[in-house]
Amino acid sequence: MKEIYNTILFDLDGTLTDPKLGITKSIQYSLKRFGIFENNLDNLEKFIGPPLKDSFKEYYNFKDADAAIAIEKYREYFSDKGIFENYVYKGIIELLEELYSKKKKLIVATSKPSIFAERILKHFKIDKYFDFVAGSNLDGTQSRKGEVISYALKQYKCEAKNKIIMVGDRKYDIIGAKEAEIDSVGVLYGYGSIIELKGENPNYIVKNIDELKEILI
Repeated sequence: MKEIYNTILFDLDGTLTDPKLGITKSIQYSLKRFGIFENNLDNLEKFIGPPLKDSFKEYYNFKDADAAIAIEKYREYFSDKGIFENYVYKGIIELLEELYSKKKKLIVATSKPSIFAERILKHFKIDKYFDFVAGSNLDGTQSRKGEVISYALKQYKCEAKNKIIMVGDRKYDIIGAKEAEIDSVGVLYGYGSIIELKGENPNYIVKNIDELKEILI
């Protein structure tokens, strides 16, 4: 019997929108501050999804102080230009419209700061579909996906957990959903590989938005 989900949490980057150009160019701009010049933006795709501080520390061995400076430089570019070097995936608006028409409760749960997430949703005119936007804080707190999901569920006072599902393209979305004890679906049209997603055992893995629709509608 098909599970019926009444509350659906969506990741933003790599799930609702493709942010590659804006994020990678912001990272490129930030790295120049440290004398690191990366001309191939594909090499910076790994920054899409996880908290920025963790990524700067993992991929460039930055200490906390340098990671903080790197994030500041990143936002210098992102807040003005990078935020809109982005586009909504084909089929997402139609999916959101149908879910909204069926009275589903839709929430954005992202590691991106809430203030940026809200601007992106409004820019693309898809904010009207969402009941709540949960993101991280500008000071770096509440950046892990499990924290974001738990915050969203508490603030929105969601129903029984077996009626809630998290949709995301990276392992962090699946891990966060498990921490919150809700179901999850990994999408392969974003930036997570099949190996990455299978490694966290989500309830579902889909290749495209049509397959995602079959689970959510």
